[in-house]
Amino acid sequence: MDKFNQLVQFVQGLETDFHKFYEKGQSAAGTRVRKGLSDLRKLCQDVRKDVQDVKAQRKASKG
Repeated sequence: MDKFNQLVQFVQGLETDFHKFYEKGQSAAGTRVRKGLSDLRKLCQDVRKDVQDVKAQRKASKG
């Protein structure tokens, strides 16, 4: 669950910049949002890889 909490905290950290960009029209906040989403993509890829590794370990231990 640590990975899930990490994802949630990361997305919540972007909330302020989302608000600044969409509600207040601050262009710099848009840049931070794009950077944050790029980092989120990398984090999601790490989680996906971790899930695959755990699945493979479970399968190997059963068989």
